[in-house]
Amino acid sequence: MSFTVPPPPLDPAKHFPDLVPHARSTTLLYPRAGTPGRWESSLGGPPLWPTAEPWPMCAAADHYNPARGRAAVGPDPVAMVPVVQLFAKDVPALEFPAGADVLQVLWCPLIHSEHDHWSPVPTLRWRSAAEAASGQLRADVPQPYECDDEYLPRPCVVHPTEADEYPNWDLPDDLAERVGEWSEEIEESTGLSYFDAFTTRQSKVGGYPGWSREPRWPECVCGERMEHLLTVSASESCGRWLPMEERTPPDSGREVSEAPQENSHGMVMGDGGGIYVFVCRDWPDWPTIHR
Repeated sequence: MSFTVPPPPLDPAKHFPDLVPHARSTTLLYPRAGTPGRWESSLGGPPLWPTAEPWPMCAAADHYNPARGRAAVGPDPVAMVPVVQLFAKDVPALEFPAGADVLQVLWCPLIHSEHDHWSPVPTLRWRSAAEAASGQLRADVPQPYECDDEYLPRPCVVHPTEADEYPNWDLPDDLAERVGEWSEEIEESTGLSYFDAFTTRQSKVGGYPGWSREPRWPECVCGERMEHLLTVSASESCGRWLPMEERTPPDSGREVSEAPQENSHGMVMGDGGGIYVFVCRDWPDWPTIHR
């Protein structure tokens, strides 16, 4: 079920038309704790996985659990954990490879230090639901014998909801300066800054990465900048993006963004940023990379 996103406090087309060409459509996932099934889109839920296909394991020499210091984990490989499963019917704006209608993201729930990742390393599967269903499906999800709890998601149902957003970092320098000035103006009149009202840092598909630091767009081997595929964000606090269905009465004594954060995937993810996955659709096999 999708949610209803409240309208922005101002229309950029009327108040800041130079921003309009930078608008992008995104699908906000709105993960909420629940008991999703393997035939449902989810964050942290059980995936649709054929028993004939080996479960992905991580044997990276550099992965470790911060709670144990810098000691590497091993020697046995660690089972990856399901993070995102999306069915094409739930995210119509997402382009799938020919013959596929399910996207799955898994990662090793440990820190990886190689190449300055300092994060889990995700792996992606594009699959056909019908093809998977033609054989036997795995009933259980292998559990990692070692994990960093900050990267172990609580099972959540998702509510994919399309919305328009604008970039938080990805603006030309001259426009960024003007947007900063406008942000102060609209915050005085509406109580929301540009960044609160027009940018998102939640888990989402497409749109702009919810950068918490200066952007690091990856390039594909073909030389082109890769496309933002999805973000899994530590913060699901919604602020102005809190859906109408979850808004509390003004006299409830609770901040509007509290409930979703407490009722979401429960991951802290280091400094409160996120994992951003990028794809190149112009290169064979659609290579991906993360930040």
